[in-house]
Amino acid sequence: MSLTIDIVSDVVCPWCFIGKRRLEAALELHRQRDPQAPRPQISFRPFELNPDLPREGIPRADYIAKKFGARGYSAHDRLVGIGAELGIPFAFDRIARQPNTLAAHALLEWARRRGVQDAVKEALMKAFFVDGLDLSDAATLAGVAAGAGLDRKEAQAAVADEELRRAVAEEEEKARQMGVQGVPFFIFNGRLAVEGAQTPETLLGAMLEAEKESAAA
Repeated sequence: MSLTIDIVSDVVCPWCFIGKRRLEAALELHRQRDPQAPRPQISFRPFELNPDLPREGIPRADYIAKKFGARGYSAHDRLVGIGAELGIPFAFDRIARQPNTLAAHALLEWARRRGVQDAVKEALMKAFFVDGLDLSDAATLAGVAAGAGLDRKEAQAAVADEELRRAVAEEEEKARQMGVQGVPFFIFNGRLAVEGAQTPETLLGAMLEAEKESAAA
């Protein structure tokens, strides 16, 4: 039986991008331990860091001033250093707008159904953190998803689909009821949880523990 890994995260969460890279490293460690083992099944689950933002987003400068105050953009210095070690060239100065991410999560849910969720998740995070694109813009979202393997017309429809948005909201509420308050939040085999962008070794340990528990059940 393949290991399942659910990752509760947001596309505008820098620690979620770091957590994704560290999980990828953990998956490689897992593969090296047992090259014949089936690859874990990974799903990204929605979580909005800023669910109260208007759909069109707000100026990034206003968001930074409210969140970090006098520290401003210097609050990102540590993230830039960690990102560089992981191959993520964070470019926070390029971000002009802080988006409401509900539409992005609706797009990711559709991408999950089409089997390209990981690629679309990666593309959206890169678009925001590296290229500084506006993820509150429907055309931008569709373009990014199309570049990651999703049909552009399907992507456009997903971004505007209110039913998908409701499904995302329900999924997010389930996460909050489970006690998820911060992201990234990893759930292994639906039972073992790890909070935060932990090291690859820690994530590997959780994977092995989850597999052991499943084998003993």
